[in-house]
Amino acid sequence: MGTSSSGAYTAKLTDGPLEGKTVTTDFLDSGEPQARLEIPASSGAKRYVYTRSGGLEYASDSAHSDRPSAVDYRFIEALFD
Repeated sequence: MGTSSSGAYTAKLTDGPLEGKTVTTDFLDSGEPQARLEIPASSGAKRYVYTRSGGLEYASDSAHSDRPSAVDYRFIEALFD
């Protein structure tokens, strides 16, 4: 999850091996949440692939109230290195 000048949001992992966890990630340069996340496993031998689902949350005190502060992601697959 790279850096961007567009800000960051919380990705909420709603199922799969990382269910219930959250990660902070950056918006795309367009200001949209990322469609797909690849999250490395702690062992480093695999990555978990999550894709954006429908859930969005907005913080009322956000400087960018048009952007979500949290986005739901669903598990797709595990990739092995």
